[in-house]
Formats: sequence, structure tokens, C-alpha cells
Amino acid sequence: MRQGPALAALATAQFLVVLSTSIVNVALPAVSEGLALSSGALSWVVNAYVLAFGALLLPGGRLADLFGRRRMFAAGATVFALASLAAGLAPNAAALITARAVQGVGAALLAPAALALVLLVFPPGPAPAGAKRPGRGAALGVWGAVSGAGGAAGVILSGVLTEWYGWRAVFLVAVPLAAASLAATLLLVPADLPAGGDLDVVGALTSTAGLTALVYALAAGQPLAAVAGLVLLAVFADRQRRARAPLVPPRLLRTGRVAAANLAMTLLGAVWVGLFYFLPLYQQQVLGYGAMAAGLTQLPLALTVVAASTLAPRLPGRVGLAAALTALALGLGWLALARADGTFAVDLLGPSVLVGAGLGVAFVRLTALSTDGVPPADSGLAGGLVNTTRQIGGALGLALLTALAPTAADYRTAFATTALIAVLTTAAALLTLGPSTDAHTGAPANDPTRRQQS
Repeated sequence: MRQGPALAALATAQFLVVLSTSIVNVALPAVSEGLALSSGALSWVVNAYVLAFGALLLPGGRLADLFGRRRMFAAGATVFALASLAAGLAPNAAALITARAVQGVGAALLAPAALALVLLVFPPGPAPAGAKRPGRGAALGVWGAVSGAGGAAGVILSGVLTEWYGWRAVFLVAVPLAAASLAATLLLVPADLPAGGDLDVVGALTSTAGLTALVYALAAGQPLAAVAGLVLLAVFADRQRRARAPLVPPRLLRTGRVAAANLAMTLLGAVWVGLFYFLPLYQQQVLGYGAMAAGLTQLPLALTVVAASTLAPRLPGRVGLAAALTALALGLGWLALARADGTFAVDLLGPSVLVGAGLGVAFVRLTALSTDGVPPADSGLAGGLVNTTRQIGGALGLALLTALAPTAADYRTAFATTALIAVLTTAAALLTLGPSTDAHTGAPANDPTRRQQS
């Protein structure tokens, strides 16, 4: 098996599902004009995808373990491509939002299966001496890089496509990319053996319904929906303790730093989705940028994310992660001070570099920590969990931010809130990830598993 090309095929899928969260952002004003969407409905073009993606990732990860990772990868890529086509051809707002939700369903099947396949293709430990393949740590570095860069790249590509071909192109571009990733994966990655077992249907229903209710409550200001969501999530948590085949086995949350890393990833997801929703709106509706300019001015942020992701495995453990999250908070705080008549050089370039550096390192480190020490039978579930926490964090964060800052003119409130969330993420990482960590994985220096991700 050619592991380098296999990693490229799987990373392309991850890049695509992350890209699809932010690629609509620069196109939102054009979508609003073309389909006559209100400002409230406009946020659901983003949130329908993010919510369906996040709420169904846990069942998606479990299905990958039960029925085979490559099989679920193929199913997810097919659904994703067809839904992307439907979104690009949508005749009205309802059809577009529905297609985006179905696109999220496909992503929920695709993303955890892709990460599980990476963990199978690249076994624990460094690559053997003289081997021409990367070790698992390097593979996860690539994974983190495309996860972080996908958000910024989506904004850049959105600007170019919207300016040249119109807003429908931002959805249609996903069709050939999904098809290419699927074909390459089927060719390069051998079929895996399903783990077998049962799907916790009750757990899947209560977790999905509970998360959906919470996001709706924040977006629509419905206290009853919030109560219902919390009750359903409490039922889900109790179910996981009692079910014969729980959707999230308690043992998984006790493995390594899975629980702590996913807590931090939830908060980071809120920052990430909120940033790439409000930054293009600020640029277009406050600064008066066109779609092309709004996209291209994201280039420093995207390049910094990629560079930081590459350097992340070389940085010292918990200190490196804390420094990255601090840089992220400072960059967002700087954006909160941006002027209504600001310029790129003064108000955007510096914050973009800080935010890109923070996101790049944090995505790599938290992804590695969330899968550290997880046995192969749970690899799909672990991949589903870390994607779930990022996407659900994004959905909850965007719902909160659009409630606090309903228009682009409220950009200061939006950026200040994301900066506060970044501070909370830093605190969560420092308090829960342990005092002494390995430079590559974040594992304790005396932990026998410390070399698994190197």
C-alpha cells in the first residue's frame, strides 16, 4: 500500500468537509440577494451543515467501526457529493438549507471514517528507520494542517468562485473533489474488517435531538428548547452508563487525554466557526470589500495556519498548546478593536497572523491528544468524537454569536466574544491536560504511550 498517496486521498476528504463549513461565508451576501434570505435565515445556511455534521458524527463514527471504515467512507462521500450538487442547484432558500443539512449527514459519515482509516494505515509509533513513509505523528500533523487550513482556504476559494462564477459555484466545486477523494481512497486503501456489534439507537436519537434543541434554543432564543435539549442530553449520558453497546463507551473518555482534548476542541470549534462567519461579513459589509478582495485577504491567515501546523509537532507539549491558544485569544482581541474604516495593513494583517498561528498549532495538538492511546476497535468512534466536539462547538458558538451580534455592524461584540472563548479554551487546556507533556503527543514524559504519536 502506498501510504503517502493514501494519506493525501484521506486528507483531501477531511479538507473538503472542513472547507464546506466556511466556503459559503464570503458568498452569504450573494446568497441572500439571490434567494431573498433574511439575516436570521442566512445563518442557517452555515448552521444547517454544521449542526447536522456535528450531531450525527458520533453515530457516524460508530457505524464506521461496526460496518467497516472504508465502506462508510464511500457512503459518506457519495451522500456528500450528491447533496453538494443539490445545494448548487437549489431553487429557493428551503431547498438550499435542506441540501446543506443532507451535506452535513454525508460529512458525518465521511469524516470519522477517514480519520479511522488514517489511524489504521499509520500504526502507533514512529516510522521504522529508513522507511519512506511518515509515522503516525507526522500523518496527524498533516491531518491537523488540512483541518485548520480548510477554514481559511474556504474563505479564499469562496471569494474567487463567487466573484467569477456566482454563489452556486461554492457548492458545486465540492462534487468533483468528493468524487476524486472517493476514487483515490478505494484504489489506495484496502478494505478493513468491521468490528461488529450493535448501534445504540436510543443514544444516537437522544444525543442528536438534544444537541439540535440546544442550538435551536440559542439561535431562536427559546428557553423551552434549551430545557428540552439539556434533558435529552442527560438521558443520553445516563444511557451511556447502562447500555450494552454505548455510543460513547465510558472507557473511551478515560483513555489518555480524550475527554480533556475534546473539551478544549469544543471551545476551539466555537472560535473557529464564529471567526470565519463574521470576518468576511466585516470585510464586505463594513469595510466594503468585494467578494474577491475578502477572499484574498484571508491568504496570510491560511498560510500561517499551514506553517504553524507543520511546526506544531516540534513545539514543547502543553506549553506550546497554551502559547498557541494565547496567540489566538490575542489575535481575536485585536480584531475586536478593528475600526469601521480600517485598513488591511493596520487592522487585519497582524491579527490574521496571530489567529493563524494559534489555530494551526491547536488543531494539530488537540487532534493528536484526542486519539492518543485509543485502541483500533474504537478508532472510528474517537475520530467521530473529536469531529463532533469541534462541529457542535461551532454550531453552539455560531448560534450564540449571531444572537449577541445579529448584524455585521456588531462585529466588535462577535470578535470580543470569540476572544473570551479562546481564553476559556486556554484555561481548560492548562487545567485538564496534565502538568508535564511530551513534545509530540502531549503525553506525560514518563508515559509508556508517549511515542505512539511521534
